[in-house]
Amino acid sequence: QVQLVESGGGLAQPGGSLRLSCAASGFTFSTSDMSWARQAPGKVLEWLSGILSDGSDTYYAPSVKGRFTISRDNAKNMLYLQMNSLKPEDTALYYCSNNMIPTLGTRGQGTQVTVSS
Repeated sequence: QVQLVESGGGLAQPGGSLRLSCAASGFTFSTSDMSWARQAPGKVLEWLSGILSDGSDTYYAPSVKGRFTISRDNAKNMLYLQMNSLKPEDTALYYCSNNMIPTLGTRGQGTQVTVSS
């Protein structure tokens, strides 16, 4: 079955960086558009970024554009999110999804990112 396992979250200081990873299995990763989303306590799921199956194009929400970079390694079935210039408002549970629209795909259990001094 489809399995997505996020990792790499943790505590970061404002202005710091983290790199999230998503290990995918149970589906054809190399032909699947992928995305990242997050959900803060009491807030709705927020789409952050998407990448086409071959990595040829990427998309970002205005809230993270210029700070976050999505990438993938189809040989390893891995999805990544490099997060720079982190802000306290980036604190959330981060998910990867095997669909450009996270609510239409499968999500993993998430990895917690906390940005605080």
